[in-house]
Amino acid sequence: MKRWIALAALAALGFVGAPLRAEPPAVPRVLEDLPKIGRPGGSLRMLVTRSKDTRLMYVYGYARLVGYTPDLKLVPDILESFTVEDGRIFTFRLRPGHRWSDGAPFTSEDFRFWWEDWARNQELRPYGLPPTLLVAGEPPEVSFPDARTVRYAWSQPNPLFLPRLAAAAPLIIYAPAHYLKRFHRRYADPEELARLVAEDRARDWVQLFYRRARAYRFTNPDLPTLQPWRLVTRPPAQRFVFERNPYFHRVDARGQQLPYIDRVVLEVVSPRLVPVKTGAGETDLQFRGLAFKDVTFLKQSEGRSGLRTLLWKEGRSARLALYPNLTAKDPVWRELFRDRRLRLALSFALDRTAISQFLYFGMATPANNTILPESPLWEEEIGRACLGHDPARANALLDELGLMRGKDGIRRLPDGRPFELVIETAGEETEQIDVLELVRDQWARIGLRVHVRPTERELLRNRIFSGEALMVLWWGHDNGVPTADMSPAAFAPTSQADQPQWSRWGQYYETGGRAGEPPDLPAAVKLLELFEAWTRSRTTEERTRIWKAMLRLYASECFTIGLVKDVMQPVMVRRGLENVPETAVYAWDPFAQIGVYRPDTFFWAR
Repeated sequence: MKRWIALAALAALGFVGAPLRAEPPAVPRVLEDLPKIGRPGGSLRMLVTRSKDTRLMYVYGYARLVGYTPDLKLVPDILESFTVEDGRIFTFRLRPGHRWSDGAPFTSEDFRFWWEDWARNQELRPYGLPPTLLVAGEPPEVSFPDARTVRYAWSQPNPLFLPRLAAAAPLIIYAPAHYLKRFHRRYADPEELARLVAEDRARDWVQLFYRRARAYRFTNPDLPTLQPWRLVTRPPAQRFVFERNPYFHRVDARGQQLPYIDRVVLEVVSPRLVPVKTGAGETDLQFRGLAFKDVTFLKQSEGRSGLRTLLWKEGRSARLALYPNLTAKDPVWRELFRDRRLRLALSFALDRTAISQFLYFGMATPANNTILPESPLWEEEIGRACLGHDPARANALLDELGLMRGKDGIRRLPDGRPFELVIETAGEETEQIDVLELVRDQWARIGLRVHVRPTERELLRNRIFSGEALMVLWWGHDNGVPTADMSPAAFAPTSQADQPQWSRWGQYYETGGRAGEPPDLPAAVKLLELFEAWTRSRTTEERTRIWKAMLRLYASECFTIGLVKDVMQPVMVRRGLENVPETAVYAWDPFAQIGVYRPDTFFWAR
């Protein structure tokens, strides 16, 4: 007992010498499938471009109540086990002896505190519960039968719940009650709380609480964590140090507690310097801030940097895609974009192979912005829809639409205006401008005149929302490798911000009809109906049928115009760093970039 007390006291003080190695839970998570059993110790350096990138350690650590394996199976992680009844009752069992990074017990009290004192507190959450916790507007019944059991029950299925808990930026439904109660009005001494508010120069106790409580942001070194590493550097800083959590819940097959690596150091640098500093060997593991265009330089730098260049396949459904605005403010353009024949013509006029050769050394392949072959939902019918370079067919479709050429060779809109299309982009990458130059040349051959307009991201977002933007070049769908148990929301009009092809319809969905416009295109209405059916589904089999129906419809309609896929992401790894996959899929969700590959198992060979 004295040993536990001493370790907890050192952890609470932010001990920064040799990182502590205490004990995992009595029933740890045993990782039996590691490529190599590692040896503990050492530090790992990475480069980031903003101080707020400390939150990436929550992503990379990827300790979740339930999490994805690299083959995208959901398994208990922080939890010892979970059960799901009828798709609507979720029972979680915690690991016996599990502790926060400061040594305090992790129990159902931490879930109760978050639920009753944070999520249901109108001062802390004036806008109500997170949407994932509402099913048809209904919150769950939450109970805490004992110190190791938590139960969430809805009257209808909630298939979004577990995937949301496993996300790169997850729904976090627990908090260290023993630490945060001192900043909460219900528990704190009023005079002491007032003193803390004044000392912190906070507006009120709510602002003080949030400054201390946001686990995902990783900005408070005093906040206990369940992640493999804990922050020990107090912001602001240009160099952030994370040290191992001495009570982390994973062990290897020999019973060695993870993480192997004692310390992770994030150095903040200018975005333009990330490739340069990587080439100079000033990092041990780097992928953020690097792109395919850097590969030649990085390969040439391997001799002096001491790093190896790995190429992971990007997990987006398309590297880039064109999004025609079906809810555009201009009525002529809106009607044209809603006609499938125009969308097909635009797609058939693209020479995606040429785009791959010019910009990606011929390594990229044509994509229609649906899903990738790595997804268990993949079908050739889905992956090939709307693809093919066929200028003759594109011209025939445009003629069929009555968009005839004028004397200048430019086609005319139904109201007589020249077909002059402005494609907008945030312009944050030269790659996007280069792609649009090729698109402009290819579409000019079928009588379309294209103008490229780089726009600051926030202004572009506002132009999309207002319907002023006619077409946008943006990244493809984030998750190109979905499973049936992941949400298909990206393929139905459900989001204003993430779906520029129909942002007004997405706004209508997000606001419950208070803003935007209801979808009135039959295919879009059907997609929304199918999505709603998915949210009521009770089994994986049922969800699989719905997913495939949505994908077939979405792909056949060519609502977005994908360009290429399989663009490779450089991952630079110092020689001697073991257990980093040689090949993998790189994506934010569901892979948490490197999170599902368990960086806690990386180690230094000696």
